[in-house]
Amino acid sequence: MFTDRSILVTGGTGSFGRKFIRTLLDRYRPRKIVVFSRDELKQFEMQPEFDHSCMRFFLGDVRDRERLMQAMRDIDFVVHTAALKQVPAAEYNPTECIRTNVNGAENVIHAALENGVEKVIALSTDKAASPVNLYGATKLVSDKLFVAANNITGKHKTRFAVVRYGNVVGSRGSVVPFFRKLIADGAQDLPITDARMTRFLITLQQGVDFVLRGFERMYGGELFVPKIPSARMTDLAAAMAPGLPQRHIGIRPGEKLHELMISRDDNLHTLEFSDHYVICPSIRFVESRDYGCNALGEVGHGVAEGFEYASDSNPHFLTAAEILRLCDQP
Repeated sequence: MFTDRSILVTGGTGSFGRKFIRTLLDRYRPRKIVVFSRDELKQFEMQPEFDHSCMRFFLGDVRDRERLMQAMRDIDFVVHTAALKQVPAAEYNPTECIRTNVNGAENVIHAALENGVEKVIALSTDKAASPVNLYGATKLVSDKLFVAANNITGKHKTRFAVVRYGNVVGSRGSVVPFFRKLIADGAQDLPITDARMTRFLITLQQGVDFVLRGFERMYGGELFVPKIPSARMTDLAAAMAPGLPQRHIGIRPGEKLHELMISRDDNLHTLEFSDHYVICPSIRFVESRDYGCNALGEVGHGVAEGFEYASDSNPHFLTAAEILRLCDQP
């Protein structure tokens, strides 16, 4: 699907962007890959590792619509990963988070439509389901913008979808590399915000593979949610450092005890497939679409009344051995 095609990744120097681009280069022969990001140092450091004739590095910010318009010329597919993601930072700097996560999403949509991009997938987060923090609220707005964009395409061929998943193991700023550094530095204990806390966990490669599959599955308007395991943060700490004491430090500003990927209010619009769920649009589109059978021919069915997909009630909780295997995956 991506051979001889052009792909742009916003926030392409981030953890997901780098893994996504490496996977594209390993599996396909893309005509062009555009890394769109605002950090010149990260782009400079990335270039030797991704030394390929199809690579292009484009300095810019998703807040800048005109720059995005230039970057998306001759682009077939867009993966929108750029965001301000740190929950406490968003609580203290709400306007900056809105400018990037909401205004930036609107700019990506506009640039994709005007350039005739074929498909766009925007990355979301479990924090966008029934959000209690500003980061989650901005991503919920972003999700709604991308879904609704399918209704304003007119004669444009562009279609938009969203992928939502939980904490990415090993990504910058996440708990696993944080714990690893503390352990390597000889910490006497590991800080735990709350002993009851649970999280959905997914590896970078699993996230990348799910997004790639999303491009093949999508009609436009779907919000894709993978079936992934949960872990207790106390179990994660114990698996990584057996015998090391845990120190409870309290929940950070805007943090939840448990994460939600599909709320009970969304179950009327949710379809279950073999390895994922799809939250269908609540609004009607001009074009009629049967989301119960996706573009790959996979068939889904409605979920039970009262269904929700939450990290504390997830039927699959990781054992210590499974946690260690997950943490060791690239």
